[in-house]
Amino acid sequence: MSVVKVGDVYDVVIEPACATRVSEFIGNGVQRALVVHPESMRALGERVTAALRDVGVEAYAASVPDAEPAKTAAVAADLWSLLGQHGFTRTDVVVGVGGGTVTDLAGFVAATWLRGVPVIQVPTTLLGMVDAAVGGKTGINTAEGKNLVGSFHEPRVVLCDTDVLATLPQADWVAGLAEVVKAGFIVDPVILDLVASDPAAAARADGPHTVELIERAIRVKADVVAADLRESSLREILNYGHTFGHAVEQVEQFTMRHGEAVAIGMVYAAELACAAGVLDRSLVDRHREVLTSVGLPTSYASGRWAELETAMRRDKKTRGSMLRFVVLEDIARPVRLEGPDEDWVRAAYAAISG
Repeated sequence: MSVVKVGDVYDVVIEPACATRVSEFIGNGVQRALVVHPESMRALGERVTAALRDVGVEAYAASVPDAEPAKTAAVAADLWSLLGQHGFTRTDVVVGVGGGTVTDLAGFVAATWLRGVPVIQVPTTLLGMVDAAVGGKTGINTAEGKNLVGSFHEPRVVLCDTDVLATLPQADWVAGLAEVVKAGFIVDPVILDLVASDPAAAARADGPHTVELIERAIRVKADVVAADLRESSLREILNYGHTFGHAVEQVEQFTMRHGEAVAIGMVYAAELACAAGVLDRSLVDRHREVLTSVGLPTSYASGRWAELETAMRRDKKTRGSMLRFVVLEDIARPVRLEGPDEDWVRAAYAAISG
């Protein structure tokens, strides 16, 4: 078992078969639990629910849609209704079992019910383990953009069951690698070296470096969020690739995997930094090499600039009319680029749309 501490607030447990041991981490005084899971993870959600019932907890399973359709106000309202119908109090708990969309949703519902009840996150995807479930960011989408409604709400514990990863579709595993690679570019270059040493192995859930890659990526996020819970300064570096990536997701109406969009977004950010004169061309090329080696996309369609720019200007990181990006000066040297020249942002788009 590996444990990564997020400051002195909570632990991230990385261990086989830990999902059904959730009862060991719920704490004292919990009488009721709502286990939120996507339809595709019904079997695991029901096992977690049964494990809680075995120790005397009044547990209920709630199935939600798969992927981004789960992150809506309508789905959140249905879950609030369940909590009300079953008499959930502030000492009861919400458990999120699923990928990043479910942990975002479960965290948001927990943060807003009675102004905050405990949440335990059980991420079942690589993306969920290394990104969405760690850090206390919760949220739902609106027609105007991704994660525009949300709250900061730290979990009681995060349980990363590595056995579940074997069930992931290959495309989902590869998409999750984008957030792992991002951690390498912004903080921990050893991640990039591990991927480059055997890209084919990195692209498999059973690769020899899988646990180390997961632990290193989680440790990057844990250290950053522990130092900056509310995203007032340092935590913004975790948004590397996300400004453009979120815009791509919105333009694609959330039909593209988050990790795929972030991979494109990182290359866009690298091209932008190069156009601004702060990043060497060789490091832009390294972005493409690392991401391509594990099967992630590095380009996007031409002719969509107007839609993408509109989406970026709605992004949470924008201030007034000023676009703001996280870019690199070098590997592990992220900085903010505020109000970049229009020629730079357009040149970066031209570079990734070929």
